[in-house]
Amino acid sequence: MTQQTIDEITACMAIAGGDSSIQKIQTAHRLKLAEFWEIKAGDKILEIGCGQGDTTAVLAHLAGEAGRVHGIDIAPADYGMPITLGDAIGKLKQSRLGERIRVDFETDILSEKIEFREKEFDAIVLSHSSWYMQSADELEAVLKKLRGWGKKLCFAEWDMRVSRIDQYPHFLSVLIQAQYEAFKETSESNVRTLFTPDSLRPIAKQAGWTITAEESIDSPDLQDGEWEVQQLLADFEAKTEAFGRMPVKLKGLIESEMGLLKHALTSGPIKPLAAFAFIGE
Repeated sequence: MTQQTIDEITACMAIAGGDSSIQKIQTAHRLKLAEFWEIKAGDKILEIGCGQGDTTAVLAHLAGEAGRVHGIDIAPADYGMPITLGDAIGKLKQSRLGERIRVDFETDILSEKIEFREKEFDAIVLSHSSWYMQSADELEAVLKKLRGWGKKLCFAEWDMRVSRIDQYPHFLSVLIQAQYEAFKETSESNVRTLFTPDSLRPIAKQAGWTITAEESIDSPDLQDGEWEVQQLLADFEAKTEAFGRMPVKLKGLIESEMGLLKHALTSGPIKPLAAFAFIGE
C-alpha cells in the first residue's frame, strides 16, 4: 500500500466539504483489509452492505479492469449524510473505476428474488456491515445463503477486545448502544446487533464456512471511534426516553456506563477499536 494508491482511489470518491484527508484515512484502512483478504486482479466480488462505497472503491481498484464488484445494500439511495449512498456511488460510477462496479440499493439479500450462480464470485465481502443486522439469526441466514455463491468469505467488523486504554470510549459507546437497541423492534442505528470474535466464529461455522485465517487489524488514525461517541452523546436522552419496556435496573446500569464514558473522555484522545477480520472457505 502506497500513498499514491490511496490518492488514486480517493480521487474517484465523493468528498464532503472538499477535504479528502478523512477519506484517505478510511481508504488506507480498507486497503489493509483487502490486502489481508488477498483480493487480486481479475477477481469477481460480491459486497454485502456496500454503503457509500468506502470498501467498494478499494475492491474495484484491486480487482482491476478484468475484475468486477457487485455491491448490494438494503438501504435506499437517499439514505446517509452528509453524502447520500446514491450520490457517493454515483461519483464512483463516473470515475475510472465505474465500469467495474454495479450497486443495487433497497435490496434484501435474503429475498427469494436474489440468486446467483454456484461459485459465481471469487470473494464475498462484508466490511463493517454486520452490526447493521437485526439479529444473530439474520447474520447466519445471510452467510448461509452466500455460501453457495462464493469461493471465499472476506469479513471485517470492529473488534470489541480492547487492547489500549484510548479505545475504551469507542468500546463503551458501542456497548451502551447495543444494550438499549436490544429493546427496539426496528432501528436505523449503527449498532443494531453487537457481534464479537467469539460470537462470530460459531455463526460462520453454522453457516457452513471454515475460517482459514483471522487477524485483528489496527488503524488508529480512523475517526470512527470519535464519531460513534459524539453520536451517542447527542442522541442518548432522546433514545432512552422511548424505551418503556427497559427494566429500571438496566436503565441505571446504562446511566452508570454513560458516566464512565464521560469520565474517559477527560483522559485524552479517542482512538477506534481495531477491526476483526477473517477469511472463510
